[in-house]
Amino acid sequence: MIVKIKRQPNTKNTPGHLAVYNNDWTEVWNCKSLELPWNNNKKQKSCIPTGTYTVVKRNSVKFSNHFHVTNVPNRDYILIHTGNYASIDNDTDVIGCILVGTAHKDINADGYVDIINSKKCMKKLLSLCPTGFKLIIE
Repeated sequence: MIVKIKRQPNTKNTPGHLAVYNNDWTEVWNCKSLELPWNNNKKQKSCIPTGTYTVVKRNSVKFSNHFHVTNVPNRDYILIHTGNYASIDNDTDVIGCILVGTAHKDINADGYVDIINSKKCMKKLLSLCPTGFKLIIE
């Protein structure tokens, strides 16, 4: 499977559209993504650079089943996991990772988009890509 994230960067966070494709580029499902803003690829302060990555399934006590984005330049343990907030100013559920959900919505009334229905979305992504996928970030 191939997953593509098209980002819509802004200064406080980076909302995006995530689409899952078969190997013949037929779209099979889509959702929303949310990341920290671009900050020169600084660890725990920035989304990762645009590019193509290999993603593998991972399990941990903290996030249960989720995904690990491998071979990110100068970064490690970039995950795709559940959460609601990604912001440099307020509450955040990420320190460089990617959140997935069904929609963007400002759920904490801070003026910036958050992401909703993350657990439901992650369950669907795991069912479509049970071992991993190729990730393209634009």
